[in-house]
Amino acid sequence: MSWTRKLLRVDLDARTCGAEPLNMEWAERYIGQRGLASKYLSEEVDPKVDPLSPANKLIFATGPLTGTAASTGGRYSVVTKGPLTGTIACSNSGGFFGAELKFAGWDMIIFEGRSEEPLYLCIENDRAQLLPAAELWGRSVWETEALIRKRHGDPQLRIASIGRAGETGCLFAGVVNDLHRAAGRTGVGAVMGAKNLKAVAVRGTLGVKVADPKAFMAAVAEGKAKLATNPVTSQGLPTYGTQVLVNVINEAGAFPTRNGRDVQFEGARRISAEAMHEKRPTDGKPNLLRNGACFGCTIACGRISQIDRGHFSVKDKPRYWEPSGGLEYEAAWALGAATGVDDLEALTYVNYLCNEHGMDPITLGATIGAAMELYEIGAIPANETGGLKLTFGSAEALCKAAELCGTGEGFGREIALGSKRLCEKYGHPDLSMTVKGQEFPAYDPRGIQGIGLEYATSNRGACHVRGYTISSEILATPVKTDPLVTEGKAELCKAFQDATAVVDSAGICLFSTFAWGIPDIAPQIEAACGGKWPVERLIETGERIWNLERKFNLAAGFSAKDDTLPKRILKEAAKTGPAKGKVNRLHEMLPEYYKARGWTADGIPSNRTLERLAL
Repeated sequence: MSWTRKLLRVDLDARTCGAEPLNMEWAERYIGQRGLASKYLSEEVDPKVDPLSPANKLIFATGPLTGTAASTGGRYSVVTKGPLTGTIACSNSGGFFGAELKFAGWDMIIFEGRSEEPLYLCIENDRAQLLPAAELWGRSVWETEALIRKRHGDPQLRIASIGRAGETGCLFAGVVNDLHRAAGRTGVGAVMGAKNLKAVAVRGTLGVKVADPKAFMAAVAEGKAKLATNPVTSQGLPTYGTQVLVNVINEAGAFPTRNGRDVQFEGARRISAEAMHEKRPTDGKPNLLRNGACFGCTIACGRISQIDRGHFSVKDKPRYWEPSGGLEYEAAWALGAATGVDDLEALTYVNYLCNEHGMDPITLGATIGAAMELYEIGAIPANETGGLKLTFGSAEALCKAAELCGTGEGFGREIALGSKRLCEKYGHPDLSMTVKGQEFPAYDPRGIQGIGLEYATSNRGACHVRGYTISSEILATPVKTDPLVTEGKAELCKAFQDATAVVDSAGICLFSTFAWGIPDIAPQIEAACGGKWPVERLIETGERIWNLERKFNLAAGFSAKDDTLPKRILKEAAKTGPAKGKVNRLHEMLPEYYKARGWTADGIPSNRTLERLAL
């Protein structure tokens, strides 16, 4: 079967690494990756723990399809209690690191305690050791990867590390692997930094075995054929990446602009996928060089870009002249529309900074956007920014604020708090576009009703990849629903949330679901894992994972009052677009959602639901 049946437990206090058998009873109930790691966290960590204390644990986890021939089977997750939100946190990444961890023979790594000095973990198949990282501390992700490979003389090492942001306690620091893929949201990198853990380096040569190779390869071939004929996964994403959505969502009147003051951005075209393909007048080259793929992926949605060397942001900074990970939709929105900046090269530069220092571009851009609004209304005095003029539309201010946040200097320390704490500090908590402390992604809930319900109920704070109702409400996949109505959205949201939990736990990419449904995934899991994994079992497993996460958050102190949206979204109507004059009608959807979930009117899973799900 495709679990390795082993986990590595790393005690940073004692500096020990030990193998343990994977709890296979839990694996059968939670699949792997997000689900299984969340089960371990909920069993081993007090939900009320301070996320940055040694008592919190940090879990790197793969799924049973990670490292296999399944298309997009390169995913891994980092699970912990998140410092940005205080919720259970699971951040997912692609690239090649997850597959390498599986090739080394490990389903999971559990880090506990805190080292007194910087360390990194090096794994070579069944050999694991903690090594000194003093010379790596203070280094960027890019420098760290190069130095570790040089130290070990192995260019094929796969490395996941934190940059300066994780070291300095930025609450939205991420864990970056393969230079520009990231477990980016919820602050998992800050937890890693608090443990004085700089990096995890892995080299694996053991491969991955599946229960029924013949049936597995047949199921995989069928899945790949569907991806190859679906227009989104075979044409749209490879050609334009997720950036294809910029103009689509802007025209739908759901592109949050200038910290949510507006729902359409007049500069959207200039930061779009189409703009990335166009040749620059300055040097005759396009921003986008090519697309790129993670391990085993037949979609290849990744962007590889190169900044104009004459642009003010990089003019005297040669290290940013080389090709690197380019803008994707969420980053382009957060760094662009949320701040009112339509300078594509500036956005690309700040995206590079996020990769280099290990920052979530969604929270970074949204927080800078909130700071700009606070600055413009006079809530942030000019003498507190160190001369930084935080005005909407200023590419210079965006770049400087990102630089300071990445290195933890000056006003960057305030940006590193995230918009919730920033807005509270300066007396305007309502100006933080967050749920449970995490910033919205790139969809305005006034123009897309169902995504507002998803934000409000997401277990890790506002999030689009915990139940991507955009597929149905905007892209008509698998069925078309009207984004401006609330009827049926509770059931739609629940269905997407449960299905996403399955996808995340299997070790494959959410983008595969533009072409696949659970009936396409089930035969791959069944052939890989062995036993019977019908669609009904997988859907119930997704529901079990969702309720497990909900239980953790309730025990951490969250309640139904946290299932809400900012006042701006509920009270201030959209000014333009198809949703003009409309607000999000969460009050109509939330009671229906609780009912669909089998929860009480107070948002608590009923005893009947817990018994049915063996919780």
